[in-house]
Amino acid sequence: MAEITAAQVKELRDATNVSMMECKKALVESGGDKDKAMLLLRERGLAIAGKRAERAANQGLVAADVFNGGNTGVMIEVNCETDFVARNDDFKQFVADLLVKAHDCNDDELAEAAKDELADKIAAIGENLVIRRNVKYDVQDKGAIASYIHLGGKIGILLEVGCEKDDTPANDEFKELVKDITLHIAASNPSYLKREDVPQDVIDSEKAIFAKQVEGKPANIVDKIVAGKIDKYFGQVCLLEQPFVKDPDQTVTQLLEAKGKSLGDTLAIRRYTRYQIGA
Repeated sequence: MAEITAAQVKELRDATNVSMMECKKALVESGGDKDKAMLLLRERGLAIAGKRAERAANQGLVAADVFNGGNTGVMIEVNCETDFVARNDDFKQFVADLLVKAHDCNDDELAEAAKDELADKIAAIGENLVIRRNVKYDVQDKGAIASYIHLGGKIGILLEVGCEKDDTPANDEFKELVKDITLHIAASNPSYLKREDVPQDVIDSEKAIFAKQVEGKPANIVDKIVAGKIDKYFGQVCLLEQPFVKDPDQTVTQLLEAKGKSLGDTLAIRRYTRYQIGA
């Protein structure tokens, strides 16, 4: 039997981030062959990942990055079992590495692209980990992509705001507006961008609830009350109709119009994505 030195164990540990005990065991079984030992650890990592896959992973981190001169942005959510691991530097670095890998992945492709790295990390950390989702934005025509991470990675926002002039994205007033909108989305959690995005079955369900609340009144009165309540509902769930968090006297649409007038441009929120751990 080949003698396994502490230096060999440390070298394998540094290469794999698996425990010293598991590294030594793999080296013993492989006769001191580092490559074979790494293969053994990989196989065991996949087995461990399979055993732990059913354990709930509802903690974790959201991370985002904007690059390519503000024209491209990515956001990912990676889950773990405990908040202790979510705050661990090793897990944070893993998420940071995945974020870089996400630069080259389209929506929800990261989990497949990083499945080997995930299995290795599950073996190293000892918890079930899940690459839950990822999204990528490329700016459409003129405009900018922005991101915001809130509560230490519990909430993340990816946003695209469009304009018509080439020089607007470089304007500080525009940059401040885009940042404010990401903060607003984090705080107000809109379900839709505009009322046209709300599914008809959702609208019908809300109308039925509101009508039930005022049943017994004349039909024309019921219709007016329900219409008013639906408008209020849109103001709660649609980003463009929500009161702006920094100035509730104006809606987000009115904010865009005012800033557009100041900049001599027409501004529009094209799309947004909001991730929240556990949601």
